[in-house]
Amino acid sequence: MLEIQKTLYIAFLEGYYTLNIGIKEIMNKNYSITIEGKKDLEKELEILKDRRGEIADKIAEARDFGDLSENAEYDAAREDQGITETRIAEIEEILKYAKVIKNSGKGKVQLGSVVELKLGKKTPTYTVVGPVEANPLESKISNESPIGKALMGKRIGDSVEIETPKGKLVYEIISLK
Repeated sequence: MLEIQKTLYIAFLEGYYTLNIGIKEIMNKNYSITIEGKKDLEKELEILKDRRGEIADKIAEARDFGDLSENAEYDAAREDQGITETRIAEIEEILKYAKVIKNSGKGKVQLGSVVELKLGKKTPTYTVVGPVEANPLESKISNESPIGKALMGKRIGDSVEIETPKGKLVYEIISLK
């Protein structure tokens, strides 16, 4: 029992455990990503791993400047190293527990669906993805976002009401791929 408590405490410190989930969710974490999202993460991981040597060179060069206590170049290089290593660990974690989603195209919105909406004269198109690869600038919305939640399970012709800071918006689904 003490080992489970220790594991839960470590998981809590690392941000995996909140009051809303229990040990079962910690042990069975999954990250839903598309094939494209997985390929993008693998490419980013390769680039970051290639940067390790460059960062190590920067650290070595900065060490040569002398006193490390007041060495801005050294501090910057170490910070860059920390950010890079953190992102590498994050990507490796995501890929380790990745669940590749496939859009089965059953005529309803699901993970991986490309949805064209109508709001007045505007017709935005979004791809519904898991939270890991969501990027609003690329029109990739999370299934856990307000729009994503409202769209899940809907079909072409359905209207979707979404509460936004500007008030309620009603979208109509006009296309689904």
